[in-house]
Amino acid sequence: MAHRPNTVRFLASSALSLLGNSVASVVLPLVLLARTGDALAAGTLALVCAVPQMLAGLLGGALLDRLNRRNVSIVSDFVSAASIALMPVVDMVWGLSFGWFVVLGLLGAVGDIPGMTARDTLLPAVTKRDGVDLQQFLGVSQSLDSLVTIIGPALAAFLIGFGGDINALWVTAALSCSAALVTATLPRDVGAVSAGERTAASPEIAANGEAGAAVGDNTSPLRSVVAAARASLSDGVRVLFKDDAVLRASTLLTFGIVMVMGSFQGLVLPMHFTETGRPEQLGYVLSALSAGMLAGSLGYAALAPRARKRAWYVASLAGMAAGVAVMGTLTSFPALIAGAVVLGITAGPASALLGFFAYDRIPAERRGSALGTQNALLLAAAPVAMFATSVVVSAAGTAVAALVLVVAWMLVTLGALVVKSMRKLDFLDECEPAVAADLAQGPDAS
Repeated sequence: MAHRPNTVRFLASSALSLLGNSVASVVLPLVLLARTGDALAAGTLALVCAVPQMLAGLLGGALLDRLNRRNVSIVSDFVSAASIALMPVVDMVWGLSFGWFVVLGLLGAVGDIPGMTARDTLLPAVTKRDGVDLQQFLGVSQSLDSLVTIIGPALAAFLIGFGGDINALWVTAALSCSAALVTATLPRDVGAVSAGERTAASPEIAANGEAGAAVGDNTSPLRSVVAAARASLSDGVRVLFKDDAVLRASTLLTFGIVMVMGSFQGLVLPMHFTETGRPEQLGYVLSALSAGMLAGSLGYAALAPRARKRAWYVASLAGMAAGVAVMGTLTSFPALIAGAVVLGITAGPASALLGFFAYDRIPAERRGSALGTQNALLLAAAPVAMFATSVVVSAAGTAVAALVLVVAWMLVTLGALVVKSMRKLDFLDECEPAVAADLAQGPDAS
């Protein structure tokens, strides 16, 4: 891939960042449970951070339609690294308490959320710069992500055994810094936003800017950014939920995946393995899940151009439902491994397919506001689901909470299969763009 240097660097940066997050996803829940000993504390922490995380996502989305997206990604990775590196420092000096988890979690959100959106908005520009097919690149990217998340939990287990849980976070911080340095090697103009794109991104933002100029300096920079965030939210919601029924359905399915799977992986599984006295098994299950995703993503990358999207969609949802049903029983470690593999194999294509819908159907000049809004809403919804799950765990136990999540996922799957707009995926591919847009926005495509 020597003739595609930007995509290679982008993949390397994404892999480093994801590897750090993968290590942290194993270590942080165990650290939190070890320090507090309470599942409800984990849910409460997620809920407390939800509103600031959402605001950070909205402000980040608004700024990404104004600022260089490459630069935002670099700064965000450095901020994220600082928030992680401070945890072992605080633990050594004062001791980590619930309050410190909140403070450092909020600092991490300032880095993680805009950085995640910046990386999302950079991806299409990088592939276009190198002349790479977007759909196939998403399959390759998903495959690499799955490979990294196989390595991450295993690395976390090794680091915990070698130096303890809190010291493993130093590696996470170093990986985030490395991701920022690799991103800095991308050409600056890859992340540039033209004046025309700024205006097209949201007429409301442009109107606010013109009004401010008309009255002089009465509008402060903070007010301008807040107004831009409000306009970005309005524009992002319109793009995600109003203009395109296929995009609306795929966005709602993404919400379901994040809420149910996030609660399962972030709370139910860590609690289960903590209660059984085998916390290291969490890493093995997550590695099995990632291995399955790697296999599924490789299959998708190889076969996507020759297979029907509707077939991928139905098969992925059916397989994910089966995997979740097996894992939700929490009966034995081998059953959890088997369920994780099935879930991963079918979730890999689903993730790549939903990503393709987002990149393919969101106009380039509105990606910042749309993806920023999506990430912000996801980061608000996921903690609510996690808090609700923590309440169930505290009241009825981990096994009951797992079964509740299984039922919730079956309802999400049923809704995703019957929604009318997602039945037309193959037909939309065969239509002219204007006809496809009309079909997607039709009154029956809800």
